[in-house]
Amino acid sequence: MYNNLLENYEYKAGIYIRLSQEDRDKKYETESESVINQRDILMSYIKNNGFVFVEEYVDDGYSGTNFDRPAFKKMIKDINDKKINLVIVKDLSRLGRDHVNTGYFMERFFPENRVRFISIMESYDSAKVQASNDSSTFIVACNDYYSKQNSNKIRDVLRSKKIQGKYIGSVPCYGYMRDPEDKGHLIPDPNTAPIVKDIFSWFISGMSISDIASVLNTRGVLTPSAYKKINLSSEDRRLNEWCSTSIRKILTNRMYTGDMVQNTQTKVNYKSKKRINLDKSLWIIVENTHEPLVDRHVFETIQKNRLVIPKTKTYREKRLFENLLFCKECGNYLSISHKKKYDYWTINCNKYARDPKKHRCESHFMPYDELEKSLLKRIKSTVSKYIKNISIEDINKKLIKQAELLEKNKNSELIRLNKEKEKHIKKLNVLVFEMFGKIDEETFNRLMDIEDKAIVDIVKKIKELENKRDNSKEQIEKLPDYTKTIKEFLNMNNPSRDLLFALIDRIEIDKDRNIQIAYKFDLIDEEKYEYNK
Repeated sequence: MYNNLLENYEYKAGIYIRLSQEDRDKKYETESESVINQRDILMSYIKNNGFVFVEEYVDDGYSGTNFDRPAFKKMIKDINDKKINLVIVKDLSRLGRDHVNTGYFMERFFPENRVRFISIMESYDSAKVQASNDSSTFIVACNDYYSKQNSNKIRDVLRSKKIQGKYIGSVPCYGYMRDPEDKGHLIPDPNTAPIVKDIFSWFISGMSISDIASVLNTRGVLTPSAYKKINLSSEDRRLNEWCSTSIRKILTNRMYTGDMVQNTQTKVNYKSKKRINLDKSLWIIVENTHEPLVDRHVFETIQKNRLVIPKTKTYREKRLFENLLFCKECGNYLSISHKKKYDYWTINCNKYARDPKKHRCESHFMPYDELEKSLLKRIKSTVSKYIKNISIEDINKKLIKQAELLEKNKNSELIRLNKEKEKHIKKLNVLVFEMFGKIDEETFNRLMDIEDKAIVDIVKKIKELENKRDNSKEQIEKLPDYTKTIKEFLNMNNPSRDLLFALIDRIEIDKDRNIQIAYKFDLIDEEKYEYNK
């Protein structure tokens, strides 16, 4: 007996075909599981039942435990766009092998979108009330169990190969390639092995890691990640530059001594793509499996003597304006450094100084001590004028008026935001108390994340508005203290950092040494001047 909601529909059919990598590897099943065979079975079924064929969706080489498949996602989009209202598969395992997600689509998504679902081999038809439909839950669970067992078998086989010293990864580490005659054996890659040898040679001869990176970038040598993607755009090539991390990774990789190092990571489980790092005690290491690119003694010497954890920098007292100086161009801190050899202090843009050859910003190099004197002189001059012309009563009136106006403008916005927040909280409650257990875990978590993020964003906006409103009130309360701080600053020959941070918000300097000083509370206007030293 047909479901009354569907029996009068004109069925617009989409056939879904999936072939996993495991299916393709099973030579004895190729004929029955192939894309061609599935297509023939499905098209014959459509013809015999008088359905209207609309679209074919094929995922070739995709696991059934993961629903992140391009053709499957296109099919779901076409369902949402009302392009098809009938989905046909050869058997339930083609739809998926994960019982939670497969069950969700069969029991929730398809019915709610008025889509008829048919699986030919199990005689499953969602539009009919029949005994064969009742076994679908058991079959889906068995398919999931099969995937788990199959995953365990594959892991056992791969582990056995690792123990034998066979390489089982997808892409060998930079400097090596698979042996054409034995895929489990590595041989030096003629294009990259010389580069790896040079890196070790340069480092052991005394070159720093950053200098090595600069040399490779100057020569235009592709990084390991860029080399794996030979067809890179010019933009990709620019972004894929050698850095200290990539050099250090090569210098600490034991594979270059000729030892096979594997099992350093593993997947969380057979359904997840996420990988986690394993403790070194679980690594599988087999010595002397391939040609080394560095002498073992040299490698061990580097690990012991040259790549030790850097010693903690000796504590030094911070300079007066440290953490108040910023680069106008990129917004980064202007770092203050001590040139020990010449015994003087300098400043420069932190972003530029990391690797000047990359030109990520402009040089702001200048002596610090003279700059400090200039800043102190300028600030004292400005705040002296402020104290001389100050009228606490006038400023209080001005601040009160600003606070009242801000209060009026922000209150209506705060009311709107609070209402919006309550709306999302209600949605969250519906999910937790009504939908939990009724939808699959992945969808539930995704919807929870959406509502959580919306609430967090609204609360952040509310907090910002409240802070602006409170700041005006705070300025009124702190005005006498602020004035007192300025007077203390003027009376001191050597003001402290705490006093400066109480007066100044930030100081920006551009590449041409133009300086902009922003004071606290906006009571003193920002000032700009050109530093000529």
